[in-house]
Amino acid sequence: MRKVIEENERMKRKYVFHLEEADGLDDKTTDKVLAAILKFEVSTGFKPFKRFHIDQAAKFKIYLSQAKNQRGQPLSHSTVDATLTLVRKFFHWLAGQVGYKKVLTYSDTRYFNNNRKSARIAHTANEKQAPSPEAAFHAFQAMPSATEFEKRDKALFAFFMLTGARVGAVASLRLKHIDLFNGKVYQDPREVETKAAKYIDTVFMPVDPAYLECFTAWVTYLRKGKFFGDADALFPKAQMGLAATGGFQKIGLAREPFVTTTPLNKIIRNAFAMVQLPQYTPHAFRTTLIKMANDRCETVEEFKAWGMNIGHENMAVTMGSYLPIPRERKEDLIKNLKELKPAQPG
Repeated sequence: MRKVIEENERMKRKYVFHLEEADGLDDKTTDKVLAAILKFEVSTGFKPFKRFHIDQAAKFKIYLSQAKNQRGQPLSHSTVDATLTLVRKFFHWLAGQVGYKKVLTYSDTRYFNNNRKSARIAHTANEKQAPSPEAAFHAFQAMPSATEFEKRDKALFAFFMLTGARVGAVASLRLKHIDLFNGKVYQDPREVETKAAKYIDTVFMPVDPAYLECFTAWVTYLRKGKFFGDADALFPKAQMGLAATGGFQKIGLAREPFVTTTPLNKIIRNAFAMVQLPQYTPHAFRTTLIKMANDRCETVEEFKAWGMNIGHENMAVTMGSYLPIPRERKEDLIKNLKELKPAQPG
């Protein structure tokens, strides 16, 4: 059973206040910070922070190396590294607080540093798994569209390929955010759950026309067939009603969006599973689109615009996170480069 150390809880609340008000972090980020600190407390048996000793930092590393995730697998190198970083920053802040300066020094926090080998592995870019454009289109074509729920699900798949939008944003979109005439989506952070509350103005991607045809038909169906208005959900959840047998069942589309992203993830996973493909998540579409950009864009400016269209503020994110070069590919590229000719004397 979790122990509650009042002094620890007070300092954690104070630290969260500092992160939110001084550093401008949001609730989701501070929740991760608190989760990391809680792991440290568990590893010490919930000892007061004022009884900190550098041995606790060393034991915490061992604790993380033996911990399991929700799937029962060891924590990844990146998870361990991120957890250590969050806890180290907390203790670095704590070392400057009244009542802790005598028991904790800034140099003590260095004992939370990850070892160099594990840190290097944690920060090594891995090639993200994503469907090829052909595989995605194969899954899309195989999706049924007889019922309004099937139409919604297929349009959802099409929308991810058209925009590369994040699943959290898609779940919160309303019809007013869609401009079919100009082929655009307005992800306004005041109304849409965008990452880091960024405003993202997305033009439909130049993918197979069947995606746009499917999505356009869906929006038309909502507006003209269901009489949905601007404030209604783009991808509404099911409306539940009482069945003749006495139980509850789906009786149509509600006007509200899904509360969580879990159903949207499930729809996309099932679409790929139905054609015996890996169960890719909605986020994988972003990688698919970036790889398409790498094949189709002829200039740096075009590639940058492609990345901006899905919400990347700079090319470093687009190339570093979504387009890492495997070692074998790097070697091929270098070997295939033409030998540079020596400069001719002027």
